[in-house]
This record gives sequence, structure tokens and C-alpha cells, in this order.
Amino acid sequence: MSPSETQAGERPTIFVTNRVFPEVISFLEKFGRVVANRNTEPFPRDRFLEQASRSTALMVFMNDWLDGAALDRCRKLRVVGAALRGYDNFDVAACTAHGIWFTVVPELLAVPTAELAMALALGLSRKVLEGDRLIRSGRFAGWRPVLYGVSLCGLTAGIVGMGTLGRALAQRLAACQMKILYTDSAPLPEALEKELGAARLDLRDLLASSDFIFLLLPLSSETTHLIGPRSLDSIRPGSYLINVGRGSVVDEPAVADALRSGRLAGYAADVFAMEDWALPDRPRQIHPALLAQADRTLFTPHLGSAVAKARLAIELRAAHNIAEVLCGRRPPDAINEPRLC
Repeated sequence: MSPSETQAGERPTIFVTNRVFPEVISFLEKFGRVVANRNTEPFPRDRFLEQASRSTALMVFMNDWLDGAALDRCRKLRVVGAALRGYDNFDVAACTAHGIWFTVVPELLAVPTAELAMALALGLSRKVLEGDRLIRSGRFAGWRPVLYGVSLCGLTAGIVGMGTLGRALAQRLAACQMKILYTDSAPLPEALEKELGAARLDLRDLLASSDFIFLLLPLSSETTHLIGPRSLDSIRPGSYLINVGRGSVVDEPAVADALRSGRLAGYAADVFAMEDWALPDRPRQIHPALLAQADRTLFTPHLGSAVAKARLAIELRAAHNIAEVLCGRRPPDAINEPRLC
């Protein structure tokens, strides 16, 4: 069978759910008929499901979600290629049961996301937004002894989740002469711990010992609201919390309360609970009490991997995984082993 033909002799349909680089479309067109969303807004859910039900392959993104009921409609589907690392919005077990490969992009998001975590920490602690607002207000008349912030140098960073992203971030924080603490189910290799000067603690001790706490966790039943009222009580007073993992890892109203009370000096986030589409009870907007803390928060609209060169590489990697399945081969970044007919 030709890589661009189905058993019925028709070219497979590849549905790209969000806008991608033209090079990605050109590559996929070698393997099938591409239906691509060419706008920055996602398709409405009904249109997404209608097109998915007619497709052999999907390239999906952070703002998509698939459950078993949706997959019941996708009888032609053979592969879901996710242009992302975290996959909590997708029911991988249901993909497996339906005979559908599910692939991710495991490594390419770490460096740009680590860089953004650094930018959020610096922007928050050095009061960059407040300074920008002062300049634009027309009240700036030259240097004044105001807006004193906090340096990273000599302080303690607590990293919650020491996977590929955690290691990339730890290397950058260590270069800023920060002490590195981390919590993870698996310890780092001893040589890497020594290189980074990193020490492994349980979560409670890490929260009590860190000046900057970086949340890098995927979303699961164990991590949902991991940072809530009880854990916030353990946090060292006056510390900074930075979330580039998943929004629902924190209890956003509880974080707003900790900011108001001064327990937290600041909160920066690139991810929000409203984005966790697979959760039926997710909020539909960022909590107003969190948005009201303008001088103690810094937010970005999920820019973790939003570097042009990185995004192109991520999309091409997802496209290659799709192409491998359409050519009858196992995709290299599969995280499941579907029951194939």
C-alpha cells in the first residue's frame, strides 16, 4: 500500500486543528489530503468533531481535547499526533482501546519553557511591569529610590517536577548562583545533583525552604490543586510562585488569598485552570481575585514554547510521527501500544 493511500484506495485525510507553519502543511501533503485550520482561533467543538470523524490522522494542540465519546465517532482515525509534551486533555487509554496511536513531542519544549520561567521570575521579582506602567504614566522624571525588588543571586529555588524541563531550568538557575532544591518521585543521577548543587526534598520541606518555587508538573488526579490552602500554609512567607506546568496544579482562589495576605510576595503563570479542557468543572475564566493583584502578579498567554524556531521544530516532529503511521510504521514518539486490527 502506498503511504498516501488507504485500503479503500483513497488518500487519507490529515486534520491539523490549529494554524501551523507552511512547511508543515507541505510536508504532510506528501502523505495525504490536509485539512488545516489557518486561523488563530480554534474551530468550534462541533466543527472539530465533524472533521475529526472524517479523518485518518489528527495533529492536535493544547486547546484541543479528546475523550472516549469523541473517539467513538472517529472510526477512520489511526493516529493522533500531539504537537506538545503534556497530554492531560487527551484520553490516551481510549485511543489505545480504539486502535489509535497517540504521540507527543518529548524534548523540544523544555528549553524555551525554561527560558520563559526565568523571564517570569525576573519580571515578577524585579517589578518590570510596575516600572513599565510608571514610564507610560508620564510621571517618570528620572531615577528615584523606588520599586526595589529581589535578586535571584544567592537565593533558593525550589523546583517541583525534575523532568527534562526541570533539568533545563535548574541549569539556568544554577548559573544565576541560586541554591537548587527539587522534589520528584525519582532522584537525579548523583553526578548531576553534584553538578547543579541540587538537593532532593519532600514537597513540604521544599515549600518551607524556597524563595522561588517553580511548578513544572503535568496535570493528574495527584497534582490537581497540589498548591492549595494547606500547602500554601507551608510556604516560606514572602516567597514567589511561578507556574509553567498546568493551571489546575494550583488552587487559583487560594493563591489570590495568599497574595492578599502577603504570604506570597508574587505569583507568575503561563498556564491557567480555564485551559484544562478535560476537567468538566474547570473555571471558564481566570479568577477575578487573581487578576486584581496587578502589582503582585505577572501573566503570559501560554507562551512556554512560543519561539518561532522551536514551534516549527515541534510541529515538524508531530508531523513526522503522523507520517510514520501512514506509512505503516510505529511512530517514534508513541506513548501507547494500540490494539491494531
